[in-house]
Amino acid sequence: MAARLDDLTSWHADWTGLRVLVLGLGVTGFAVADTLAELGCAVRVAAHRPDPDRARILPVIGVELLELAASDEVPAGFAEHEPELVVVSPGFLPEHPHIVWARERGLAVWSDIELAWRVRDKVVPPADWVLVTGTNGKTTTTQLTATMLQEDGRRVAPCGNIGIPVLDAVRDPAGFDVLVVEISSFQLHWLPTSGPGAPLPAASVCLNLAEDHYDWHGSAEAYAAAKAKVYENTRIACVYNRDDAATIRMVENAEVQEGCRAIGFGTDTPGMSDVGVVDDLLVDRAFLDDRRTSALELAQLSDVAAAGLATPHGLANSLAAAALARALGAAPASVRDALRRFRVDHHRTELITVVDEIAWVDDSKATNPHAAASALRAYRSVVWIVGGLLKGVDLAPLIVEHRDRLRAAVLIGVDRSAVRAAFERHAPTVPLFEVEHDDTGQVMPTAVRLAARAAQGGDTVLLAPAAASMDQFVDYADRGRRFAKAVRNHTEGEAHDDGPPTAGSTGV
Repeated sequence: MAARLDDLTSWHADWTGLRVLVLGLGVTGFAVADTLAELGCAVRVAAHRPDPDRARILPVIGVELLELAASDEVPAGFAEHEPELVVVSPGFLPEHPHIVWARERGLAVWSDIELAWRVRDKVVPPADWVLVTGTNGKTTTTQLTATMLQEDGRRVAPCGNIGIPVLDAVRDPAGFDVLVVEISSFQLHWLPTSGPGAPLPAASVCLNLAEDHYDWHGSAEAYAAAKAKVYENTRIACVYNRDDAATIRMVENAEVQEGCRAIGFGTDTPGMSDVGVVDDLLVDRAFLDDRRTSALELAQLSDVAAAGLATPHGLANSLAAAALARALGAAPASVRDALRRFRVDHHRTELITVVDEIAWVDDSKATNPHAAASALRAYRSVVWIVGGLLKGVDLAPLIVEHRDRLRAAVLIGVDRSAVRAAFERHAPTVPLFEVEHDDTGQVMPTAVRLAARAAQGGDTVLLAPAAASMDQFVDYADRGRRFAKAVRNHTEGEAHDDGPPTAGSTGV
């Protein structure tokens, strides 16, 4: 069995009849099943609560669906037509019973990323890959890198964890020059670092490392080890964050291809082999011959601000993207022009409105403390809307760091008690207000009403929850949209609630 899998290193290899079990029927799982069916494999998909539209398509493409019960127990008859390979969707925990079942039988477990690497030559020549990971900033950096390479005349697809499965990009009949792949720690966990399924990216970056997803990985060390895989086998440039010691260690310990360079990025003056900032310019001291004494101008800080990336975090993402694009040969003018036409996605420190000298900002994408800290640092006086599904992380260090800039805090989400306890211990003078609604439709209107009563002229009301959204919302975008709608309703006069709040107020 292993020998057959080792031979499957091309779209044009003989995949016919390979028995494959796909775990999950989300966007990634469907792309995996569709790809394998196109290759001629015998495919079964096992999924909890499968999406009805995708489920209806499976029989059309010759794929069998096994709908799993609410419990995680392996159902009787699961081993019928025992698979030769299991391909797992990113959300499945390593100790999930179905994965344990596969491991106990000695079955190979692949991610969609490994499958995509093996079949990347469907369209010849295959695209170069750029891998982007990090606790925060992955999507913006992925999109911005792709935009810079597009400005340079390349056919580029931003894909992966960004929402477009990498397998869909690989199978695009027009083909691409470069795939810029956002890759999560879940996907990296399953990715081999050697052998036929291990990617050889042209360039790679881990933007930063902070507390996140410890509940999934089991420990900080396991989370860091998964992130570090992004640098393995890189061919041209390992891009790292000069201000993040963890990413420096990752590069130092990575096994890379001969000739690969370490390229640092940071928002200060760059050293040799770095990109950074001098006065009001983004500059490159990495990809030029006379880098000992010279630097290339890439863009102006005003270009970064126009793109919606004026925060320190946004500037760092811009520099990381520039380093990746330059590693693949993009001209300095392409970096500049891309920044000038780029606009950051919604829900990333997005200004909704300013009314009565109070700014309302949506950073719903801040799903962990590191991201929330970046948003908080950008404002002098904040009414902070915080909380949700904490994923096992501790908000105490974040609260300690930013308590002096907090006018008040409005607590939302199922883990409010932990957030409240952290405030009471570390910031007891910050007024707290809680939204106790179980009705999703009432959470944001209540939060906005409480925040408006606490805010004063010059304040920023900031939704930067430092927590995941799935406790009460579909996803972070749903949370952000509901916040923005509630803000607009309130500021247009549809939801006034006069009178100052008192500490300990709740919305019920």
